[in-house]
Amino acid sequence: MRSVEEMYNLIMDIANTDNRILAVYMNGSRTNKNVPEDIFQDYDIVFVVKETKSFIEDKEWIYNFGNILYMQYPEENPYYPSDKENCYGWLMQFDDGNRIDLHVETIQYARKNILEDKLCRILLDKENILPEIPEATDEDYHIKKPSEAQFLACANDFWWCTNNLAKGLWRNEMPYVQDMANFVARKQLERMLSWKAGIKTDFSVSAGKSAKYLYKWIGQEEYQQYLNTYFNGNTEEAWKAVFSMCNLFNSVAEFVAKESGYTYNKEEAKAAEAFLKHVKNLPKDAKEIY
Repeated sequence: MRSVEEMYNLIMDIANTDNRILAVYMNGSRTNKNVPEDIFQDYDIVFVVKETKSFIEDKEWIYNFGNILYMQYPEENPYYPSDKENCYGWLMQFDDGNRIDLHVETIQYARKNILEDKLCRILLDKENILPEIPEATDEDYHIKKPSEAQFLACANDFWWCTNNLAKGLWRNEMPYVQDMANFVARKQLERMLSWKAGIKTDFSVSAGKSAKYLYKWIGQEEYQQYLNTYFNGNTEEAWKAVFSMCNLFNSVAEFVAKESGYTYNKEEAKAAEAFLKHVKNLPKDAKEIY
C-alpha cells in the first residue's frame, strides 16, 4: 500500500505538471484533526481548473493515479443533479488499498465551495486564485443545542413511528419494519443521543456521520444499549430491539429535557409504549385492535 507521503507526492506531481490545473485543495477526514487516522481514510482532493470538459473527455488521464480496482462517476448518476461544466468527479478505489475522491472544479465554483466548507486546506495555488481561508476545523459539524420545538418534534416523530413499527411487526412485514426502524425512529434516537453528547461536552464536538462517534461522548453501557437496538430479520428479536429502543429514548429524552429546561411529554411516550405492548400481544387472527 502506497504511503501517505507517496500519495501526496503523486497528487502534487500531477497537479504541478498539468497546466490545466491551477490549484489544489483538500477536505474531508484528512483535514479534520479530531478524526483518528487509519488505513481506510481516503484522499478528498479538488483540482481547480480552467475548464472541466477536457478532463471528462480524456478517458486515460485518471489512470496516472494508479491501478484502479473500480470507481464511480457521481455526475453520471441519473438520480442526482449535476453541473458537469463546473464540477466533475472520479471516486477511485486502487488495487493497493488507497482511495482518492477526486473532483475538478472551475475557479468560480471552487471559490464558493472553499469558503463554505471549513474543513478545506489549500495544498497548491499556482496563481493565487483562491481566497485566504482559516485553519481547517470541524466546528460546522458540531452538535447544536436544540430549541424546545426541535426537542419536542424529535420526540413526537420517534413515538409516532412506533405505531408503524407495531403494525409492521404484527403483519410480519420485516422490510417495512427495517425501514421504519432505521430510517425514521433510529434517526430520532441518534439525534436525541447526540444532544446528550452535546450537553456533556458543552456542544464542542461532532457525532460524526450516522452518529458513529457517539461512543466517545456517552457511557459505554449506554452505547451498548444503543447497539442492542439493531436487529436482523427475526420478528421476536425485532420486538425486543424496539422495546430497547423505546427504553433508551425515554431515558435520554428525560436527561436532555432536564438539562435544557424543557418539558418532555411523558404521557405521549407512555401511550405509545402501551400501544406497542398491546399490539405485540394481539392475536394474528384479530378482527379489531381494541
